[in-house]
Amino acid sequence: MTFDEPRHLFLRTVDEPSPLYEPADPVGAWDDLGAFTRNVPLDDSRLSLPAELAHELRSWSLTRPSEGFTARPALRKYVKRGLTAAQRLARHLGPSWTVRYWDEGLGTAKWVCWGCDRLHWERDPHGTPPHPLDITVEGEFGFAPLRSDGFGDFFPDDPAAAMNLSDGLVTALHTWARSIETTLNLYVRDREDGKYDGEWQRLFREGQDMAKQLAHELGPARTVTYKGVANGGLDALTSVTWRGDRQL
Repeated sequence: MTFDEPRHLFLRTVDEPSPLYEPADPVGAWDDLGAFTRNVPLDDSRLSLPAELAHELRSWSLTRPSEGFTARPALRKYVKRGLTAAQRLARHLGPSWTVRYWDEGLGTAKWVCWGCDRLHWERDPHGTPPHPLDITVEGEFGFAPLRSDGFGDFFPDDPAAAMNLSDGLVTALHTWARSIETTLNLYVRDREDGKYDGEWQRLFREGQDMAKQLAHELGPARTVTYKGVANGGLDALTSVTWRGDRQL
């Protein structure tokens, strides 16, 4: 995945079902919040928003009283809900879009990082891109189960990778990596051809299932490629790549 100049969104509520805005003239206008005058419909095909996220953004936008908030607790709750939606939006869109969120309570606009979920005053405080985009799942003795060019091999709960995976998938990938090391150690100990073929086949299938789940959880912002198990002669003859739930 190449990292080209992203599109820009500004998240705020202005009496519209969609709280998303983009510059009327996208060329060089991202630094001026006053340029974000074009409302972006939640069903815009460029966004491909999941139905549940689109519903949440619409519901949040329409909950703002037309006369504004008179009670601070209600405003704080509204701001927190909007921030959560903005973080989900940024994670979904990935590095191909930038997202800024208007905090009505503080009267400030900050960038929402697609990877770390933090708010920043700068557009790109991590560097470009900040986290691995194209991820390979491969089982190999002595290596973590995930790898990416320029990032090396890593485990699924590495905070630098900013993947926000489910606990079940994180545990499964750790267990898979340990099982590969255990099986190879047993093979080296016994040196009996074919004794562990069934276990290598199980690990190969298990890895493919986890790669597919990883792609599902990461969504379309990143690609996931499965290359099999390097040990046991079960490298994938043809690697399989997913973006979200779509096989490429």
